[in-house]
Amino acid sequence: MRLITYAVFFISIILFLSVRLSPEVLPYTGIMPMLIPAFLVINILLFLLYLLRGKRLLVIPLVALIIGFKFFALTFQYNTPEENPEGISVLSYNVRLFNFGMEQDEKKSLTKNSIQWVRDHPADIKCLQEFYQNYTIPTYNSIKQISDGGRYEYKYELMEGTAKRNSYGLAIFSKYPIINGGKVFQNNWTNGAIFTDINIEGDTVRIYNTHLESMNIKADDLNNIEGIKENYRDTFRKLKSGTQTRAKQVEILKDHITSSPYPVIVAGDFNDVPYSYTYFTMKSILNNAYEAAGRGFGFTYNRVLFFLRIDQLFFDNGFTAKNFNTYREVDYSDHYPISAIFQLLQPRPVATDEN
Repeated sequence: MRLITYAVFFISIILFLSVRLSPEVLPYTGIMPMLIPAFLVINILLFLLYLLRGKRLLVIPLVALIIGFKFFALTFQYNTPEENPEGISVLSYNVRLFNFGMEQDEKKSLTKNSIQWVRDHPADIKCLQEFYQNYTIPTYNSIKQISDGGRYEYKYELMEGTAKRNSYGLAIFSKYPIINGGKVFQNNWTNGAIFTDINIEGDTVRIYNTHLESMNIKADDLNNIEGIKENYRDTFRKLKSGTQTRAKQVEILKDHITSSPYPVIVAGDFNDVPYSYTYFTMKSILNNAYEAAGRGFGFTYNRVLFFLRIDQLFFDNGFTAKNFNTYREVDYSDHYPISAIFQLLQPRPVATDEN
């Protein structure tokens, strides 16, 4: 037991440190942090075991838990959000192309309901990933419906398709004037990042909408033990490749954010858990709205791997987060929408119309 306890301790420390190491440098460090929750539980069990037996060896798992305490806050929060706070409300939602491409009888109601839900949500700013636009089909003329007769300005960047007919991309809708915007990077037909500078009652804020590299792992392949056995090699390969690509993308995004002359809010589907290089890279320069104002586990994935929190709202020190919500009752996509209300602390001058 002494040998096991020390082994668990040293593995735990290595896992805790792995979130700081880029998978581009050491490829498998992107996968290692996924074991952190399991080793936190093991250390808790060892601590309780030695506590009940009155063994001094309890100090070892206790030290590991103290060092890894920060990871508990990434898993569960018990904040008390303010009631009816004033501020800038931001929605982030991976809409899964508004279910375009699904079976006809199933997609019709889902598409109508998902677009209507986004349109009717009262957020000041709406950041949508895997956005689908089709000017020739009224049902999928998403920009027209969500802009709601001009109530919302929008910035839409194509990742694939043609602007004249149908396309996929990232979209930001705003009740406030959009002064400036552009594309930060693009990787493939849905993954990338865009930004807009928005004039909010005389102050300028910069909003990022991002969708980092997807795992491309089919949830159905992991739905049972047989599926896991059959697909574990391919799954492991995709996990490794995905973490390396996201490491590159998050560095590009980080560099763009740090050069921003305005307060920053970053919304999006990061396709990575909080125990990851991606998350800690963002945390090195920004705060997380769930950690600051969330409550409960905050899981955002609407499939068999329901325990994943991969959709995020980050913000810099120019804001405080007043509340945070995960809409688990909204099941039109394979992600749940999230939103937060931010209060601007340090007003900045209005931007000019320059890229």
